[in-house]
Amino acid sequence: MSEPRWHVSSAVVTVAEGSWQGVRRNVEALDGVEVHGGDDTRLIVTIEGTSTGQLGDRLTEINLMEGVLVANMVFEHAEEPEDPTCHST
Repeated sequence: MSEPRWHVSSAVVTVAEGSWQGVRRNVEALDGVEVHGGDDTRLIVTIEGTSTGQLGDRLTEINLMEGVLVANMVFEHAEEPEDPTCHST
């Protein structure tokens, strides 16, 4: 059985005034999600998973969090798993 594709996306999460710390804490608690920065009204995050659907589900979770105004995917990239029989020297 082959390994699933690896997907990563970036997203911008716009946060309601006064909600930044709570939203950041909740977002960081999600598996496969990492916060890379932001300012008082936005978080910049990456989401990793094995399918586009998994990334979309995680983005929906973020959108439904208290204090989140909107979370928009900006970029998505997918890669096939590496073939262990191919080696570069």
